[in-house]
Amino acid sequence: MKLETKNLLTVDEISDKEFLELIDHSIKLKEENKMVKGKPLLENKTLAMLFEKPSTRTRVSFETGMLQLGGHTVNLSLNEMQHSRGESVEDTAKTLSGYVDAIVARVYEHSFIEDLAKHATVPVINGLSNSYHPCQTLADFMTIKEHKKKFKDLKIAWIGDGNNVCNSLIFGCSKTQTEITIATPKGFEPNSDVVKKSSEYTSVDLTNDPEFAVKDADIVMTDTFTSIHTSDPKQNEKFLPTFQVNDSLMEKAKNDAIFMHCLPAKREQEVTSSVIDGPQSVVWDEAENRLHSQKALLLSLLGI
Repeated sequence: MKLETKNLLTVDEISDKEFLELIDHSIKLKEENKMVKGKPLLENKTLAMLFEKPSTRTRVSFETGMLQLGGHTVNLSLNEMQHSRGESVEDTAKTLSGYVDAIVARVYEHSFIEDLAKHATVPVINGLSNSYHPCQTLADFMTIKEHKKKFKDLKIAWIGDGNNVCNSLIFGCSKTQTEITIATPKGFEPNSDVVKKSSEYTSVDLTNDPEFAVKDADIVMTDTFTSIHTSDPKQNEKFLPTFQVNDSLMEKAKNDAIFMHCLPAKREQEVTSSVIDGPQSVVWDEAENRLHSQKALLLSLLGI
């Protein structure tokens, strides 16, 4: 499978069909990985990994994925590159394109990713920006498919900050016709353009009431209250525990609802330990699936 787009900056860049095929390919790669530790499909391929923000799952999953597929990675901190001394994004992109086969970047400003993709001649993957997190969405829908076996007629309840993960999740819902209700404090809503565009393809409801959001939900999701909207994290956390996912809130979802969190989690803040460690939690499957879904993405972007 070869994606029509050269890059993956947002989930919106790929078609519904491509999105569904990526999910199925991810599940297949996961099954194959249980039988044999990868195939050298990316032998002699190199992935440059640019980090402006700290990372656990993104770095380890991409590095392990490349290793399992026979390739290797070069890990780069933007603070240690010439970019920190004034080299332009354009020059950095052109230089790296002469050395590597693909680039993944985890940065603050989404405009950096856009500039990188504009000037690079190799595929560029958004490993996270303050606006979107498409790699997480691929893993999320892979996890939903594994546990729910379908997408249509499902309802996701998002509780908390309408952040980068939420924006990408909404795009994922539009590609799968999965309904989503998003409960945020006032002023913490997701990107209005994302909501408007996705609402043409699926039901996207906004509310300030977490209990309303989780009613009849098949999947309950949350994330940390980040500092994207304000420079003071404590200003964000004042909305807790009203927007905390706890046992009481989970009881208002469907009996067979699953709980998801992209991690890292701040336990006893946006989610209680009883939920994240409870029988409805699938967060560890979700975390593992970053590995398999990103392998599928790399293969598809490189046309292998």
